[in-house]
Amino acid sequence: MTHGDQRAAYERAVAGESRLFAVWPGQWSSDLFEIDDLDEFAKALGIKHDEERTGLKDHIHKVEWIKDPYGNDNPRSQYLDIDVTLTCGCSINDRRAFAAQMKEQQGWVIATSGGWSKSGRPGGPTTYSLRARRKSLT
Repeated sequence: MTHGDQRAAYERAVAGESRLFAVWPGQWSSDLFEIDDLDEFAKALGIKHDEERTGLKDHIHKVEWIKDPYGNDNPRSQYLDIDVTLTCGCSINDRRAFAAQMKEQQGWVIATSGGWSKSGRPGGPTTYSLRARRKSLT
């Protein structure tokens, strides 16, 4: 029995070498469930891309960003508050998925903890307020 490495567990289950289970803890007893939909498991954990869940297409994003005029402007801070607009038509529903794609595509390090927000008007562009490692932005 192993735990922790979700990708390896998924690959073993797909190969038929093992099965996946989930435990729902209770106060006096716990319930054990077998995970039978491996595709949904992979999408939920980001092993497989899920456009519906993340709002992000699997392509190179067209991204415009500016420094947030109201954000922390301390030059010693490792992170910078930025406003991001995706001009490719995607939306950010899952910050971790967006951070992983930006790390791969642009080399950006987007903070995945702490707050973030989005703003916009119907029919107009949506702006996302995020934090990025200052040195990773180009």
